[in-house]
Parts: sequence; C-alpha cells; structure tokens
Amino acid sequence: MSAPDFIPFEAQAKLDWLGLTRAFEEGHRLPKAEIADSFLYRGEDTLLNRAAWIDGLGLAVKSATVFPGNPAKGLGMVNGGVSLYGDADGLLEAVVDFHLITKWKTAGDSLLGALKLARPDSREILIVGAGHVGHSLFEAYSAGFPGALFSVWNRTIAKAEAMAEELGIAVAEDLEAAVSRADIVTCATMSTQPVIRGEWLQPGQHLDLIGAYRPDMREADDIALQRARVFVDSYDTTLDHIGELKIPLETGAITRGDVLADYYAPERMRRESEAEITLFKNGGGAHLDLMTSRYVHSRWTEG
Repeated sequence: MSAPDFIPFEAQAKLDWLGLTRAFEEGHRLPKAEIADSFLYRGEDTLLNRAAWIDGLGLAVKSATVFPGNPAKGLGMVNGGVSLYGDADGLLEAVVDFHLITKWKTAGDSLLGALKLARPDSREILIVGAGHVGHSLFEAYSAGFPGALFSVWNRTIAKAEAMAEELGIAVAEDLEAAVSRADIVTCATMSTQPVIRGEWLQPGQHLDLIGAYRPDMREADDIALQRARVFVDSYDTTLDHIGELKIPLETGAITRGDVLADYYAPERMRRESEAEITLFKNGGGAHLDLMTSRYVHSRWTEG
C-alpha cells in the first residue's frame, strides 16, 4: 500500500477557480452528502472536526484547532488539516493543507453562487471586509467576471487601503454609496450585527454573504432578505445553524418557503429577471470541503 500524499498550500498553483466550480456542480449530482460536526474544548482552545461522506466521491475529515493564545507566541490561531479517504476502500489517500482547502472552498462556493445568480454582465464588484477571505474573493471573482472593477470597504480604513494597494483596486469609504452602485456585493466580515441594509440595495444586484457562521452572527438586515430572492449553498448547514437565516426565520421576518433553493436543486438556482435582487448565503459545510479536497487531489496527482 502506497503512502498517502501530502498536499501543501503551494498546490494552489495547479488549481483554477472555474474548475473548482465545475467540481462543485458534479459533486452535487451525486447522492446527497452525510455530514457531521463535533467539538472538543479546553478552556478557550477548541478542536473542530467536520466530516462528510458522499457515495461516489469518498470521505473527508477536516480538523481545525483554534488556540486564541497562539498569536502572542507568534503562531497562527487556526491550524489543522484535511484527511481524504477513498470511496471504494476507505484508505487514506491524502492529507491536505487546511488553509488551502478553506481558502478555495469558501471563495469557490461564493463564486458558483454568483455565476448562477448574478447578472452575467456584472462589472462593479464590492468586497466588504479586507481580511484573508476578502483577498481570496478578489481572486475568485476575477476569474468568474473577467474585466470587473473592484473596490473594498473595511471598518478599519487602513486595512482597506492596504488591500487596495496590494491588489490594485479602489477603496470604498462610504459603505452605503458603494453598495448602491455595485452590481455584486460580496461580504466577508466577522459582524454579529448587520452591516448591509436592505434599503441600500438596487434592482439587479447580487448580494453574497459569507462571514456569519454562528447562530448570533448576521451581515444583512431583515429588509435585505425580504427584498431579495434568497438562496443557500445547503439547507442543512444554514437554516438552523447560522444567524443570517436562523434569526429572521425565528422572528417571522422570513419563512422557510422564502429560501428558494440550494445547490441540490440546480434547476431552481437561477435568476429570473434582470431587475430582481438575488441573495446567496455561503454556509460552507464539510461536503464542500470533501468536494474541494477531491478536486485538489485530482489536480495534484495529474503531475
């Protein structure tokens, strides 16, 4: 039996964003994934395991350690790895760099949503949030919407200015004005209170929400959800788990029927008019980690 591959972050040189979106579409044509998350704690330290099994694609376990004290030691706060297992025999095929899978899974998920829901002629793209995810969103959206003009907004203007200088894009100083003129707004913040107001949205826009991942987190207000046609990557990982939808569903601001489709219903995952506002909630999920890992492994082993 051969040793499993170790696939480092540098493997991204072999990847492309549109290829990953095609892998996502193929993965969702297979039987629905079984997924499970588990947590272990020691004080402020956390171990998160996210597991997925897709018949025909194999198994993956993504382990993440979160040690808040690490930055004071000059170490990264979040670390981990992804173990990829064979579909036919369950043998360990590869251990993949955690940050590689997280980067490509997160931004690729949002790109696929935009390719399905945004107007194809979208040219003004606003990135809300100047962190690592914001940088990867620039890469992904540049591949899906070549020639688009980007701007970035961040609560701390210095971070927006640094990202803009690095990537050669514009800085948005007034968030309301920037949202109002954008064709696509992609939002990756750590906010617990909405930063995007529905009253700012304009006909024909696409709103991509990424940052909220806990039950107490939101990036868009009720009005945004009520004005838009709402879609998610997976019902199973968003409706009951993430505040972006969990809170307005509990208060009655929206109903379950207002969330129109996820990737397992591709025929419904589409824009119906030029004027409508579309909203996509990127919830991630272990099944997407598995699909990303399988795509990465296939590109790595091609040589």
